[in-house]
Amino acid sequence: MPQPPSHSPTPPAADLSDAAWAEVLSAVDRTYAELVAHQERLERQNRELEDLRQFQASVFASVSDVLIVLDRLGVVQEVNRSVTEGMGAPASALLGQPLAALVDPADHAALAAMIAQVTRSRARAVLEFTLAARPDPMPVEAVLSPRLDDRGRVVGMVLAGRPVGELRRAYAQLEQSHAEMKAAQAQLVRGEKLASLGRLLAGVAHELNNPISFVYANAHALERYAAKFEAYFQRVQAGADRAELVRLREELRLDRELRNLREAVGGAREGAERVRDIVEDLRRLSADGSGELVALDLAECARIGAHWVLRGARQAADLQITGQMPLLVRGRPGHVQQVVMNLVQNAVDAVAGQPAPRVSLHLSTEGGMGCLSVQDNGPGISEAAAAMIFDPFFTTKPVGHGTGLGLSISLKIAEEHGGHLLHLPGPQGALFRLELPLAEGAA
Repeated sequence: MPQPPSHSPTPPAADLSDAAWAEVLSAVDRTYAELVAHQERLERQNRELEDLRQFQASVFASVSDVLIVLDRLGVVQEVNRSVTEGMGAPASALLGQPLAALVDPADHAALAAMIAQVTRSRARAVLEFTLAARPDPMPVEAVLSPRLDDRGRVVGMVLAGRPVGELRRAYAQLEQSHAEMKAAQAQLVRGEKLASLGRLLAGVAHELNNPISFVYANAHALERYAAKFEAYFQRVQAGADRAELVRLREELRLDRELRNLREAVGGAREGAERVRDIVEDLRRLSADGSGELVALDLAECARIGAHWVLRGARQAADLQITGQMPLLVRGRPGHVQQVVMNLVQNAVDAVAGQPAPRVSLHLSTEGGMGCLSVQDNGPGISEAAAAMIFDPFFTTKPVGHGTGLGLSISLKIAEEHGGHLLHLPGPQGALFRLELPLAEGAA
């Protein structure tokens, strides 16, 4: 700070009055005060500027994203700590270099075109490039923004970007976890289907045994008829006379056996066709449900599912199927068949022990949906159990008689088809309704 001037006594000049000296001294004092105030203002502004510079530097250093300041030609003027740490080099080694020196060579052309575009349009642009970081390259998704002077001219650019390597790895892990979850879900669906099929084995064995036995018996009859005709034709080839052939024909009763032969062939064909139909039904039941949504007959699914469930039931039940038939909906046949079988199986289990067990299936349409209602005359579902009936592993059946996954999986399948699975209050027993979108053109 400047020192005040000393006022040494000066002999007054002949032409200088005391008033003039006082005015001069007052002007000197005012000038000195102004100099002191100006210096204090400069010092205060310097302190504010230094504080602002430190604040800016701290903010610049604390930004976790990539931040690079460029001049108009794309030369690096400033970088933040994320860049120096990624590049494995101090800021002094990066400043003054072209931005291309920090970027993977494969991105040089795209980067130069982007800088030219921003300079020309004076508008920000989004780009993705790979920073040549160490030890591993760093993919960056960035925004390149122009820096304008007070006349609107581009004097430089600011590149701010987010490293996306960790994000991509996280997405990859999420995708892998999702795939594993879908595989586990598919495994649960298959497990539940196998559990349902296991309960039907007795019915399958009985259903196949009848037509196979019929075919077997007719095959034995055909073998016996063939032996008689072979004996007759051997005598024909041997040159037997007419009288002998007539007598042999009567002894072998060939006229009757010819009629029986036609009946045996028809019976064997009928048994084989029944086996074919059974195998076709089982093929539908065991379908994994993959593939595209197709038009299918919900009434046919209900008939097949209810038939096989009742075949495997320990106690017979009166089955009634009413309503709109056929009823075409969109779905994956294997999955829809599984839902129907789960609902019918639960109904059959619910009426076990009832004096007059009955299971009713009704098909209808409502609001663009095909509906299958499954109702039984069992004891019904309590209000407390109804609140948890669709929860995984929840079951009202005794231990060892249910997995607790049937309704949960059925609900998910219905929702994946764009439909619903509802538990509705009914006058007696339990009532469930499956709703699926109608197929195109279905009434």
